[in-house]
Amino acid sequence: MSTKYADRPIPKISLHDFDSRIDTITSEICTAAENVGFFSVINHGIPPAEIRAMFGTAQSFFALPDNIKATVPWNSQNVGWEKNSQIRPSTGAADMKESYQLQFGENMLTGGKQSRPAGKDGENKQTTESSDQSLWMNDHQLPGFRDDCLRFMHRVQDVSNQLMVCLARGLGFADDYFLKTHDPTDPTCQNVMRLLHYYATPDEPETDSNSSTTTRKLHHRAGAHADWGLVTLLFQQQDQPGLEICPGREAVTEFALGDTWTRVNVYSHTDNDVDNADDTKHESAIICNIGDMLMSWSDDRFQSTFHRVKAPCEEDDYRGDRYSIAFFNQPCKDAVIQGPRKKYPAITGREFIANAMKNNFTAKAKVAAQ
Repeated sequence: MSTKYADRPIPKISLHDFDSRIDTITSEICTAAENVGFFSVINHGIPPAEIRAMFGTAQSFFALPDNIKATVPWNSQNVGWEKNSQIRPSTGAADMKESYQLQFGENMLTGGKQSRPAGKDGENKQTTESSDQSLWMNDHQLPGFRDDCLRFMHRVQDVSNQLMVCLARGLGFADDYFLKTHDPTDPTCQNVMRLLHYYATPDEPETDSNSSTTTRKLHHRAGAHADWGLVTLLFQQQDQPGLEICPGREAVTEFALGDTWTRVNVYSHTDNDVDNADDTKHESAIICNIGDMLMSWSDDRFQSTFHRVKAPCEEDDYRGDRYSIAFFNQPCKDAVIQGPRKKYPAITGREFIANAMKNNFTAKAKVAAQ
């Protein structure tokens, strides 16, 4: 069965002259958050060379042997490396990918197994140098990896902060409301940069050894899901498509309505965009989407939209290796989450993330029991 598609506008929002245009930008972001749940931002200030370098760093990590990557294993604090282990409730099957979750704070230093004092970016030398539980890949395997990642994480955090100021304004909160609850200098910060590698999928039919029938096996890349954080910023590459959205949720507890999808392409600057005349400032847009946490925090005003990385199943679908970088803004552990109208009971950042992790484990347990 072929996929049903519909053209839906994905708003493109420029962040240039942010301070002087903040009212206009706030209006555009909040309108997109209310009506689509997805938007892209351009003129965000991260040079394309830095984005390309980060993709190179990610690919260097994924090129390491699995037994080396396994020295920084994923755990329920949402840090570390995993491979083919994320099972979406929407598919009941593992995503065919590997990923490495990186955080600013104590979860990276101790794997969440213990809590020790840490300074900015976890740069407490006693903690990082004496603990063998750090989930940072060491410099012996990838020289400069941690410093390069943290530098880029701060760049993306700066863009995130601009979005969060606008979202706070739209909800009637103080400008710094979300900044205080997503502060990377707080050791309990749970913001995550996720490096992703989706494996190439075979283009040839596969033969079932039991029945001798020939079929095309469906290799899920990222089954339909909604992000659970506040707002996600995604970097993807133009020649590696696959991201699709399916809007329609009216409450944070609901699934997507309907089965008509929209492809989310990577925008580049056009002649109407700022600084396009200078090739050194050319950049691709960052794709942004609202997460379940913000949908709840906004009393369902802002929409957390279901999306997926399509499982290649049709002739023109992209089947090669696919790399992307996602930055999830997730509150510090003790942050209290509740909307201005208090539609949902108050919950802490620690509890919200723990519930999201539990849902993931529940899906894994159900599959294992079958």
